[in-house]
Amino acid sequence: MFHEAIDLKYLDGTRLAVTFSDETIREFDMASMFDRYPQLKALTDRSLFISGKLNRYGIVWNDDLDIETETIFEDGKIIGVRKDAYHGASAHAVMEARCNADLTQKQLADLTGIDQSDISKIERGVANPSVSTLERIAKALGGKLKIEITCTLPPEYFQSLETREE
Repeated sequence: MFHEAIDLKYLDGTRLAVTFSDETIREFDMASMFDRYPQLKALTDRSLFISGKLNRYGIVWNDDLDIETETIFEDGKIIGVRKDAYHGASAHAVMEARCNADLTQKQLADLTGIDQSDISKIERGVANPSVSTLERIAKALGGKLKIEITCTLPPEYFQSLETREE
Protein backbone atom coordinates (compact mmCIF):
# COMPACT_ATOMS: atom_id res chain seq x y z
CA MET A 1 0.00 0.00 0.00
CA PHE A 2 1.30 3.47 -0.91
CA HIS A 3 1.45 6.02 1.91
CA GLU A 4 1.46 9.57 0.62
CA ALA A 5 3.40 12.20 2.54
CA ILE A 6 1.68 15.58 2.67
CA ASP A 7 3.92 17.65 4.94
CA LEU A 8 7.55 17.76 6.00
CA LYS A 9 9.21 19.48 8.94
CA TYR A 10 12.93 19.48 9.66
CA LEU A 11 13.79 18.76 13.28
CA ASP A 12 17.19 18.98 14.96
CA GLY A 13 20.16 17.04 13.62
CA THR A 14 19.08 14.76 10.80
CA ARG A 15 15.58 14.10 12.10
CA LEU A 16 12.42 14.67 10.06
CA ALA A 17 8.74 14.85 10.97
CA VAL A 18 6.56 13.73 8.08
CA THR A 19 2.78 13.95 8.02
CA PHE A 20 1.05 11.30 5.94
CA SER A 21 -2.36 11.32 4.27
CA ASP A 22 -3.66 9.05 7.06
CA GLU A 23 -2.92 12.08 9.33
CA THR A 24 -0.19 10.33 11.34
CA ILE A 25 3.00 12.27 11.96
CA ARG A 26 6.09 10.11 11.93
CA GLU A 27 9.58 11.00 13.04
CA PHE A 28 12.53 9.54 11.18
CA ASP A 29 16.26 10.07 11.73
CA MET A 30 18.24 9.94 8.50
CA ALA A 31 21.32 9.00 10.57
CA SER A 32 19.80 5.53 10.96
CA MET A 33 20.59 4.95 7.28
CA PHE A 34 24.21 6.19 7.27
CA ASP A 35 25.78 2.72 7.68
CA ARG A 36 23.75 1.23 4.84
CA TYR A 37 23.97 4.30 2.57
CA PRO A 38 27.18 6.24 3.40
CA GLN A 39 26.37 8.96 0.83
CA LEU A 40 23.54 10.09 3.14
CA LYS A 41 26.14 11.32 5.66
CA ALA A 42 26.25 14.46 3.52
CA LEU A 43 22.92 15.35 5.17
CA THR A 44 24.79 16.30 8.35
CA ASP A 45 25.38 19.57 6.48
CA ARG A 46 22.35 21.48 7.81
CA SER A 47 21.94 23.71 4.75
CA LEU A 48 21.85 20.64 2.49
CA PHE A 49 19.53 18.79 4.88
CA ILE A 50 16.89 21.53 4.97
CA SER A 51 17.00 21.92 1.18
CA GLY A 52 15.17 18.60 0.65
CA LYS A 53 11.93 18.73 -1.31
CA LEU A 54 8.92 16.56 -0.48
CA ASN A 55 7.00 14.94 -3.31
CA ARG A 56 4.38 12.16 -3.29
CA TYR A 57 7.02 9.44 -3.30
CA GLY A 58 9.71 10.74 -1.02
CA ILE A 59 12.17 13.46 -0.13
CA VAL A 60 14.78 14.44 -2.69
CA TRP A 61 17.90 16.47 -1.91
CA ASN A 62 19.78 15.95 -5.17
CA ASP A 63 20.43 13.24 -7.78
CA ASP A 64 22.33 11.12 -5.22
CA LEU A 65 20.34 11.74 -2.05
CA ASP A 66 16.72 10.75 -1.53
CA ILE A 67 14.47 8.59 0.61
CA GLU A 68 11.13 6.97 -0.19
CA THR A 69 8.12 7.87 1.93
CA GLU A 70 7.45 4.16 2.46
CA THR A 71 10.72 3.86 4.39
CA ILE A 72 9.73 6.75 6.64
CA PHE A 73 6.21 5.35 7.09
CA GLU A 74 7.38 1.83 7.92
CA ASP A 75 10.45 2.65 10.02
CA GLY A 76 9.46 6.02 11.47
CA LYS A 77 8.10 6.46 14.97
CA ILE A 78 4.55 7.84 15.28
CA ILE A 79 4.83 11.07 17.24
CA GLY A 80 1.31 12.36 16.77
CA VAL A 81 -1.81 12.79 14.71
CA ARG A 82 -2.73 16.05 13.06
CA LYS A 83 -5.15 17.94 15.26
CA ASP A 84 -6.93 19.31 12.23
CA ALA A 85 -7.35 15.92 10.58
CA TYR A 86 -10.75 16.75 9.10
CA HIS A 87 -9.55 20.08 7.74
CA GLY A 88 -6.30 18.55 6.51
CA ALA A 89 -8.06 15.69 4.76
CA SER A 90 -10.63 17.93 3.09
CA ALA A 91 -7.95 20.51 2.23
CA HIS A 92 -5.78 17.87 0.62
CA ALA A 93 -8.70 16.30 -1.25
CA VAL A 94 -9.92 19.63 -2.67
CA MET A 95 -6.45 20.73 -3.73
CA GLU A 96 -5.60 17.36 -5.28
CA ALA A 97 -8.90 17.19 -7.21
CA ARG A 98 -8.51 20.78 -8.44
CA CYS A 99 -4.92 20.18 -9.55
CA ASN A 100 -5.88 16.91 -11.25
CA ALA A 101 -8.52 18.86 -13.18
CA ASP A 102 -5.77 21.36 -14.12
CA LEU A 103 -7.78 24.28 -12.70
CA THR A 104 -6.68 27.36 -10.82
CA GLN A 105 -8.40 28.36 -7.60
CA LYS A 106 -10.03 31.22 -9.53
CA GLN A 107 -11.41 28.84 -12.16
CA LEU A 108 -12.80 26.55 -9.45
CA ALA A 109 -14.33 29.58 -7.72
CA ASP A 110 -16.05 30.57 -10.97
CA LEU A 111 -17.41 27.03 -11.43
CA THR A 112 -18.73 26.75 -7.87
CA GLY A 113 -19.75 30.31 -7.06
CA ILE A 114 -17.50 30.12 -3.99
CA ASP A 115 -15.09 33.02 -3.46
CA GLN A 116 -11.51 32.28 -4.54
CA SER A 117 -10.34 33.41 -1.08
CA ASP A 118 -12.61 30.76 0.48
CA ILE A 119 -11.24 28.09 -1.87
CA SER A 120 -7.76 29.11 -0.70
CA LYS A 121 -8.80 28.84 2.97
CA ILE A 122 -10.27 25.39 2.37
CA GLU A 123 -7.09 24.21 0.61
CA ARG A 124 -4.91 25.57 3.43
CA GLY A 125 -7.01 23.76 6.02
CA VAL A 126 -7.99 26.95 7.85
CA ALA A 127 -11.65 26.90 6.81
CA ASN A 128 -14.33 24.54 8.06
CA PRO A 129 -16.28 23.78 4.87
CA SER A 130 -19.76 22.37 5.22
CA VAL A 131 -20.73 19.13 3.56
CA SER A 132 -22.83 21.08 1.07
CA THR A 133 -19.80 23.26 0.15
CA LEU A 134 -17.68 20.17 -0.40
CA GLU A 135 -20.48 18.67 -2.51
CA ARG A 136 -20.57 21.82 -4.67
CA ILE A 137 -16.82 21.57 -5.23
CA ALA A 138 -17.00 17.86 -6.03
CA LYS A 139 -19.88 18.42 -8.48
CA ALA A 140 -18.03 21.28 -10.21
CA LEU A 141 -15.04 18.98 -10.67
CA GLY A 142 -17.22 16.22 -12.11
CA GLY A 143 -16.83 14.06 -9.03
CA LYS A 144 -18.76 13.11 -5.95
CA LEU A 145 -18.15 13.60 -2.25
CA LYS A 146 -17.21 10.53 -0.24
CA ILE A 147 -17.05 10.69 3.55
CA GLU A 148 -15.48 7.79 5.38
CA ILE A 149 -15.28 6.93 9.06
CA THR A 150 -12.44 4.60 9.94
CA CYS A 151 -12.33 2.84 13.28
CA THR A 152 -8.84 2.83 14.77
CA LEU A 153 -9.69 1.04 18.00
CA PRO A 154 -9.17 -2.71 18.27
CA PRO A 155 -12.28 -4.93 18.60
CA GLU A 156 -11.22 -5.77 22.18
CA TYR A 157 -11.95 -2.18 23.18
CA PHE A 158 -15.61 -2.55 22.28
CA GLN A 159 -15.84 -5.97 23.90
CA SER A 160 -14.56 -4.47 27.15
CA LEU A 161 -17.33 -1.83 26.95
CA GLU A 162 -19.96 -4.55 26.61
CA THR A 163 -18.56 -6.35 29.64
CA ARG A 164 -18.69 -3.16 31.74
CA GLU A 165 -22.34 -2.53 30.86
CA GLU A 166 -23.51 -5.98 32.02
